[in-house]
Amino acid sequence: MDQSATPPRKKTPADRPDGSGTEQRRRLRHLELLLEVTRRMAGYETLDEVLKALVEMTTSELNAERGSLFLNDPDTNELYSRVAQGNIQREIRILNTSGVAGYVYTAGEALIIHDAYADARFNRSIDEQTGFTTHNILCVPIKTVKGEIIGVAQTLNKKSGKFTKQDLHLLEAMTSQGTLALQSAQFIERMQAIRRQEMEFIDVVSEVTADIKLGSLLQKVMGEATRLLNAERSTLFLNDEKTNQLWSEVGQGLESVQIRLPNHVGIAGAVFTQAKAINIPYAYADLRFNPAFDRQTGFFTRSILCVPIINKHGKVIGVTQVLNKRGGPFTSEDESRLRAFTAQISIALENAKLFADVQAMKNYNESMLESMSNGVITLDEAEKIVTCNAAGQRILRVQPAQILNKPSAEFFAGANAWVLEKLKRVAETQAVELVVDGELVVGEDRLSTNLTVLPLLSMEKKRLGSMLMIEDISNEKRLKSTMSRYMDPGIADKMLASGAEALGGQSVKATILFSDVRSFTTITEQLGAQGTVALLNEYFTLMVDCIQREEGMLDKFIGDAIMAAFGIPVGHDDDADRSVRAAIAMMRELTRWNHGRVAEGKLPVDIGIGLNTDTVVSGNIGSKKRMDYTIIGDGVNLAARLESACKQYGTHILVSEFTYKALKGTYFSRELDLVVVKGKTQPVAIYEILDYHGEESYPNMIDALRHFKAGLVKYRQQKWNDAAAEFKEVLALNEKDKAARLYVERCDYLKQNPPTSPDGAWDGIWVLESK
Repeated sequence: MDQSATPPRKKTPADRPDGSGTEQRRRLRHLELLLEVTRRMAGYETLDEVLKALVEMTTSELNAERGSLFLNDPDTNELYSRVAQGNIQREIRILNTSGVAGYVYTAGEALIIHDAYADARFNRSIDEQTGFTTHNILCVPIKTVKGEIIGVAQTLNKKSGKFTKQDLHLLEAMTSQGTLALQSAQFIERMQAIRRQEMEFIDVVSEVTADIKLGSLLQKVMGEATRLLNAERSTLFLNDEKTNQLWSEVGQGLESVQIRLPNHVGIAGAVFTQAKAINIPYAYADLRFNPAFDRQTGFFTRSILCVPIINKHGKVIGVTQVLNKRGGPFTSEDESRLRAFTAQISIALENAKLFADVQAMKNYNESMLESMSNGVITLDEAEKIVTCNAAGQRILRVQPAQILNKPSAEFFAGANAWVLEKLKRVAETQAVELVVDGELVVGEDRLSTNLTVLPLLSMEKKRLGSMLMIEDISNEKRLKSTMSRYMDPGIADKMLASGAEALGGQSVKATILFSDVRSFTTITEQLGAQGTVALLNEYFTLMVDCIQREEGMLDKFIGDAIMAAFGIPVGHDDDADRSVRAAIAMMRELTRWNHGRVAEGKLPVDIGIGLNTDTVVSGNIGSKKRMDYTIIGDGVNLAARLESACKQYGTHILVSEFTYKALKGTYFSRELDLVVVKGKTQPVAIYEILDYHGEESYPNMIDALRHFKAGLVKYRQQKWNDAAAEFKEVLALNEKDKAARLYVERCDYLKQNPPTSPDGAWDGIWVLESK
């Protein structure tokens, strides 16, 4: 025997002729592959990364052209795939009962399909969308440790041969190994989505509840409810306790329409009365649904979710109804989100409703106080005088500083001390005291009055103070009490001599004054209801005093606007001058008032004033039950248009050519334009009054007026460049002159677009489109 010969190698199990060694290597490879799946899955954090890696590994290991992994979405009952190899780089969604994947998911059994197009379960639409041709398919369900099916995995088109049972077992094993990572990634993604929804929910609630106007708040709430629940339409109904109706507002502004229905009728009524949510997946299958609304509107209702709106006291104040969720019926999660949303906005809804009620009450109170001729004085618990209305000041002949914040014992002293006795008795008994024909000494006069003393109580019946109502029943006052509702007491004195027939209808020449507060809506939004009322009371007091000092007649308050007339019912030779002087005084008083407001950190107030002189009709107009002494006519409308035009020209006082020609005095002024106002065809020259300006508010005014006048002449001669140069000189002297800047822009425009007329001439008329 050759000792140097290599001894024979001992046979291993892999070399055995029965092939058991090959099987062992395959199993080892199988185990290594599953370990690799576990290792790679542990390194990923997002669902997209886990899906991509698992698809890549199964496709490579099974030697297939393409693979995909579908997960089930329980909210929509759809299978979705985010990762697929080849050309498909987008999310694919199919019903979890559709196609091969849907069959495997619902049946829970794996499939090997050797000819895809020959199988009735195969959905060809995916191939048509992607341009890929599917030959054979291996598809298995993805199961959790508890056996729950959460999706399916499939590989397409084995590169060599056909898919085998071993391929099927390997795919099942690999997907099972990655199931834990899939569930973890799904859970993390779901938590992140919920977190995003919560943050979005907080942002939405913050934005919506910042609105205090009821109409726009309703629109915002309905819009956000529709968006949050991915629905087609929503409606928010509030309960009207006075009429027992649920109402909603559709549209905004002048086009808004209210919908009203009894608060116990229909689905909304059932939710309101029972304070329980109703979720109807199929509206037409529910007997409570009224299809008549669909027939009227042309809208088709599929699903309905309706929840009660409950305030912080547990009271139902309305309902929110959401219709037709996209993708299926509303879920319990949708109901929870809508409940949470309505709970958050319930406070905002009540605040907005309160603000609307306060606004309505404000208008009502203004009208009521305007018609009152009795004096009203309020006192606090310490018997200090807090308020005194204009009628009270007139009766007692005092200025606000002479009565406000004065102790009652100091004001009602001497011969008027009997008033203190009545106040003391009301404070002790909390009962009303009435004195008929009591005598009040005012200066050197003795007034006959009816005095009523009332207790002021809180909602809890706690004493807040007292209120005095004083009615002057002196002979002269009996007539003046009616007339002073319409005019200044000084004018009423003069009318006593001319007789009450002056109140009858007559055609007279008068100068009409209109004034209006700029950006009043913005001011009210910032001040709120109480702040707005306080501001208006202070503002009207200042402005009306300026008018009455010139013996003008206050016709009415129109919201924040003032309408007054000069020459009615008693005329003067200089009524046009009186109106201009009143307007100048109003601007000066406003400037002084604004200085104080700004110093206190409050918003300044800006106004525009329009004046026009014309023949108008004046007299008692109304019904047998309610009369109003007022004026009507085209002259009134023109004054209102001029007030509005102040905004366009950046001015504060505009007068028509009719008022300007009637002036006897001399004022700093300038001709501003030749215009045709809205609703008219004849042009009117308009002038700006600038007497209220000082060097600070309008520097270099004399030189600026000279250049402006020269510019206007050249403008009407169509010398655009020369005119623009003059107006630019005005701006160089005062860069805030909006009218000069407007003319510079007009010159540039007309130079590019020359004006035309039938005879070739141009009269310089400008048409005002806005009112």
